[in-house]
Amino acid sequence: MGYLTTDKKKITTKTILEMKAAGEKIAQMTAYDFTTAGILDRAGIDAILVGDSASNVMAGNADTLPITVDQMIYHARSVARACQHCLVVCDMPFGSYQVSREEGVRNAIRIMKETGVDAVKMEGGASIADTVRAIVEAGVPVVGHLGLTPQSIHKFGGYGLRAKEEAEARQLLADAHALDEAGVFAITLEKVPAKLAAQVTREVKAATIGIGAGPDTDGQVLVYADALGMTQGFKPKFLRHFADVCQCMTDGVQAYVQAVKGADFPNEEESYGLTPSPSPKERGVIC
Repeated sequence: MGYLTTDKKKITTKTILEMKAAGEKIAQMTAYDFTTAGILDRAGIDAILVGDSASNVMAGNADTLPITVDQMIYHARSVARACQHCLVVCDMPFGSYQVSREEGVRNAIRIMKETGVDAVKMEGGASIADTVRAIVEAGVPVVGHLGLTPQSIHKFGGYGLRAKEEAEARQLLADAHALDEAGVFAITLEKVPAKLAAQVTREVKAATIGIGAGPDTDGQVLVYADALGMTQGFKPKFLRHFADVCQCMTDGVQAYVQAVKGADFPNEEESYGLTPSPSPKERGVIC
């Protein structure tokens, strides 16, 4: 099938399911702004998640809870404008779907109308299945999210591995089936044992996207700032650095500072000259 970097066909939710069926791995990263999203899209990424992790990465908050629907719309609209090829998914932030099914549907529709993204993502299992079903029935594609769900961080008491005990593993499997039956086209599995993630992947129709969930999910997702080496002091077991953008940017900024302070920038070629005024004769003036 080959929805790879050289194939610029627009990826849709249907494409994601076709990739699962064909055994083609799905590559996803986060992005929160036009410039970064454009780079990822041109590089051939299959999907971009406009994550509520923008609360951490862009705003410096300790967790994802503070970010609002309005702020997510701002980020998602910027990303969607940049993307010609990849699927764009927007997180529904904390509080935007937990109060009631009706409010969840209303916020999902608003996000789709005001951003131009292709789908929304929601955290939770059987407890939100009715809301997921209603949103899907309203015409909005949904990605589920199980395992470590950062919006529930205070409930869990930390960012540790989830579903490592048998009872929680059974509940996660039941939640995955509940989301699958509610109509999600994909499920993010975060920080769960690899064997459990593989079992979920085999048993559900939806594509599974792992982050800290082993190699057997249908795809992988990473926060771009983590994957590209921009985030300092954060290196969980599942993270691999694919570039050292932090060092590259540091070198570039230092070179700029040195050029400015040394009066080497701008040089003559980087400066604008004055255009000579025409003489009276050139202006056609007769003295």
